Amino acid sequence: MHKETYNVIGVMSGTSLDGIDLAHIHFSIADAKWSFEILEAETVSYDNDWLEKFKNAVDFSKEDLTKLNQDYTVLLANAIKTFIEKHQIGNLDAVCSHGHTILHQPQKGFTLQIGNLPEIAETLNQTVVCDFRVQDVELGGQGAPLVPIGDRILFSDYDYCLNLGGFSNVSFEQDGKRIAFDISPVNTVLNFYANKLGLDYDDKGIISKSGTLNEDLLNELNALDYYKKPFPKSLGFEYVKEIVLPLIEKHSISTEDQMHTFTEHLAFQVSQALPNKTGKLLATGGGAYNDFLIARIKFWLPNLEIIIPDKKTLEFKEALIFALLGVLKLRNEINVLSSVTGAKQDHSSGVVFLS
Repeated sequence: MHKETYNVIGVMSGTSLDGIDLAHIHFSIADAKWSFEILEAETVSYDNDWLEKFKNAVDFSKEDLTKLNQDYTVLLANAIKTFIEKHQIGNLDAVCSHGHTILHQPQKGFTLQIGNLPEIAETLNQTVVCDFRVQDVELGGQGAPLVPIGDRILFSDYDYCLNLGGFSNVSFEQDGKRIAFDISPVNTVLNFYANKLGLDYDDKGIISKSGTLNEDLLNELNALDYYKKPFPKSLGFEYVKEIVLPLIEKHSISTEDQMHTFTEHLAFQVSQALPNKTGKLLATGGGAYNDFLIARIKFWLPNLEIIIPDKKTLEFKEALIFALLGVLKLRNEINVLSSVTGAKQDHSSGVVFLS
């Protein structure tokens, strides 16, 4: 399916549990250069029942996970269908959907994104490209991060692309290869503590800023084994639940101090992850709205220009790039880089359900 223009919808649900990101996108390609326009875009929030399911799903039985997958596929299909009808979107080439990550254990050869069942294409009566991670894990890769090929194709003007979502991840070019990896948890932890205070999230990092630094906790966080591992490497919510939260909870300090210290830790780890501390960095994801976190990253990287893009690009960059991954899959072109994931080879990943 080699065309010069593509009319698609990108769908992403991240580990920060903000909701389902939906973006209607036009892609065009000329002289091997891709360009894009994000048209209608919105986030559909999850209700409390779904939020509780997501938070507990890591401990679900196989039967419960099967039921969760079926139910979520229905929820996702209906959200996409409503989006299409609301904006009267027609002549789609495909809906490109990531689904929602429930389990991610690439070291055990396993990753699960729910919402990728064939029923989604039947409900929508559209071609659907989805389930992008499983093949990479089968090829010995981490199954993550997958966004870097989109960074290379669409955002090559930047030295670094940093996403601050449920987890932070970075991608950049090094010796002719795209390198990328998860740096640390971000909103999976900060939102957990904001929830304890009765808030959905820490608006602009105001609560975190009000706390005080706890040096002992900071040192213990920075000493975690994950940071010593070479890339490729990736993180899942299991790591937060089993390692990070218990470590923070060992310290009898206020929630504000926990959030302040963790934010300092995040900023420091971002600075450690970049091989060259100069150039231009594109910051996207919900964490880019956290003024305190951005200020601390700037403190640790004073010679780096940090650029926060327009609202649509900031909030919907992952939906945009999974839309691109879907288009590349339809073209049977590489959409996953082995230099990023550690797989045996570059490959064209994803499952296509025809309408």
